[in-house]
Amino acid sequence: MDGTIMSQVYMRVSETHEHYVVAICDKQLLGKTLTDGKIKFKVSEEFYGGELVDVKTCLNHLAKATIANMVGKKSVQTAITAGLVHEQAILFIEGHPHAQWVKL
Repeated sequence: MDGTIMSQVYMRVSETHEHYVVAICDKQLLGKTLTDGKIKFKVSEEFYGGELVDVKTCLNHLAKATIANMVGKKSVQTAITAGLVHEQAILFIEGHPHAQWVKL
């Protein structure tokens, strides 16, 4: 996957003393609420709406993340391709992939 394809992915990074939190979402999902049965998943501007970045930038931040959260085909596929997310760890909400992890 080349960086041009990934330039349409939003990423927000938040740092605390204990955690480096990276949230990534596909551009078209920002601001939407995904529903699947009882699950209502808000892809909020406050959590995901950082800046548009390319795949190299995403991967640099994901490598440092202690908490990562991603939603959307492009965003999740970036982490899978880099070996950061296993395909069996993906949850689909309204057909869109979602993955997250916490490093202890």
